[in-house]
Amino acid sequence: MKLFAEMFTIAPGNKDHHVAIRCAVGVFVPLIILVLLGRTDLAIFASFGAFTGIYGRGEMHRKRLLIQVRAGSLMLLVILLATLSARAGQALGLSDTAATWAQVAATTLVAGACSLVIARWRHRPAGSLFHIFAFAAIASIPSQPPLWQCLLVSVLTTVFCLLIGISSRLVRSRRTPWATPEPVRLTPEEERAAGLEAVGYLVAAGLAGTLATLVGQWLGFGHNYWAMVAAVVPLVGRTTRHRVARGIQRIIGTVLGLILLAGVLLLHPVPWQTVLVIAVCQFGAEMFIARQYVLAQVFVTPLALSATLLAAPTAPELLLRDRIVETVIGAAVGIAVVVAPAVWRRIRANTAAQRLPA
Repeated sequence: MKLFAEMFTIAPGNKDHHVAIRCAVGVFVPLIILVLLGRTDLAIFASFGAFTGIYGRGEMHRKRLLIQVRAGSLMLLVILLATLSARAGQALGLSDTAATWAQVAATTLVAGACSLVIARWRHRPAGSLFHIFAFAAIASIPSQPPLWQCLLVSVLTTVFCLLIGISSRLVRSRRTPWATPEPVRLTPEEERAAGLEAVGYLVAAGLAGTLATLVGQWLGFGHNYWAMVAAVVPLVGRTTRHRVARGIQRIIGTVLGLILLAGVLLLHPVPWQTVLVIAVCQFGAEMFIARQYVLAQVFVTPLALSATLLAAPTAPELLLRDRIVETVIGAAVGIAVVVAPAVWRRIRANTAAQRLPA
């Protein structure tokens, strides 16, 4: 009961609306420009470039800028690798099955590598969830726009978010000292923890991607990378109980978010209205992501699927079906990866106790 109560407790706010406004504007402006230009095929690149604004949410201006420059640069590298990966698969003439498995393998490597980089940089949000999502979503696009256009949109969106991040310096009352503390190097224990965490991301993402692909091929589901994203959600947390709770919250929030999205889709929104939904959901997600994960997921789910529908229109009912199935698969794998070490330690302790002389 205590665990259940904690999952639905809302922590006090901490000027979250400041971050939420920055992130909402950061994604709305690039997307609405692309809609007006009739280039919604580039929307996914703007969406992931806008993730730059998520980092450094409560930091002073100079430190936030440094954090966002590094985070944005890493995301741009992931975007570049993803679109090159898609082009390489097409150039090699890989079958759909081979391309899917190659994507799972590449995304798994991205999960581990980006987790390690983010941990060493001490960035928050921790982990490589956004990088997994960006790499797999872009790499799975069958018809890639010209490379220079993909990169141009991504870079311009990233720069725009950097400017938004320091824009409040124009307001004297909001201006923070243009200083940043000396970077603190990871201790040997933290280095070891970062390495183990990266292994956890490799295992969780790889297992979830493999299982989701096998189930998808058997039952006709798609979007296996949603399972990979959901699988790493429980890896972020202070305790095993907290991590398990995040996995359960992911499932509950996704179900509620799908209900919300179904209601929105019944209105048959046109592209500019879809962009408005994305901006509102981005605002809601940032308002609650650090305070109440279930409520945040209610906004994250329609945010992710609306962006997918904008970039690559498809049957909405298939997206809703795939989202819940892949989320359940991924969350279950993530929870298993989190619980496995604790179970193993308990088994070893019991075995050692049994070997002691009576």
